[in-house]
Amino acid sequence: MKAFNFVNVALLAGLAIVTIMPFVNLIALSFSTDGAIRAGQVTFWPVGFNLQTFRAVVTDSWFWLGYRNTVLYTVVGTIIAMAITTTFAYALSRPRIKGKNIVIGIAVFTMFFGGGIIPNFILIGALGMRNTMWAIVIPGALSVFNMLVMKSFFENFPTELEEAGQLDGLSQYGVFFRIVLPLSKAILATMTLFYAVGAWNSWFGAFLYLDDREMFPVMMYLRNLIVSSAVVEDVAGGDQASIGRNIGAVAMLLTTLPIMMVYPFVQKYFVSGVMLGSVKG
Repeated sequence: MKAFNFVNVALLAGLAIVTIMPFVNLIALSFSTDGAIRAGQVTFWPVGFNLQTFRAVVTDSWFWLGYRNTVLYTVVGTIIAMAITTTFAYALSRPRIKGKNIVIGIAVFTMFFGGGIIPNFILIGALGMRNTMWAIVIPGALSVFNMLVMKSFFENFPTELEEAGQLDGLSQYGVFFRIVLPLSKAILATMTLFYAVGAWNSWFGAFLYLDDREMFPVMMYLRNLIVSSAVVEDVAGGDQASIGRNIGAVAMLLTTLPIMMVYPFVQKYFVSGVMLGSVKG
């Protein structure tokens, strides 16, 4: 048993180190000088000390505009996604719902087969949602995987509590909002984290459906920085490319900080929420 624990801890520690190494390198690049980056001297510790790139990024109005847009898209998109997912999952978890297996089958079908980029692009345009916030938040408003996990959680919910609420005169909506949701904090926190991280890191929807630069999320700002850095590297050589890599590292660090700051507060719900929603019986 001790040998197993030792091997298990060693493997997990090694995996944790390998996982965190790229982020440590990102921090080192962010604070390193351009000369050190050009010379390939930066690994896991900053070489020199450079705050000029940070000043350049934080004083760029487009960066903060993208940040504001990302916060808006994340908050609105997560609220809509959670509202749809919780109500859909709860309805499908009730045993007396007729035809729920057909609905579940249709939902699962969409996990493996989609219409494709061009039909989606045409559909968004036909609905008049191009160059609007809704083109970003509506297409990803429901994750079937998250819905199935939450459905499994609701199926394990004690029916005695719901029956007691109904005996006290609560309607089905009253049972859902006043009994089920308050006792489902673990799964709600987990699903909220999933949706929020996905919305925060998303850029492809903006790339497809948005033409107005003032509506770009911060990840589009970061994507454009990386693409322009690659172009500079091909055209101008390593001197300018190193500056571009430094700017990209700084932008990536600043865009990942909010998620890293939020995660510790929901970590205690994370494992329990996934386990409760994935085990039935």
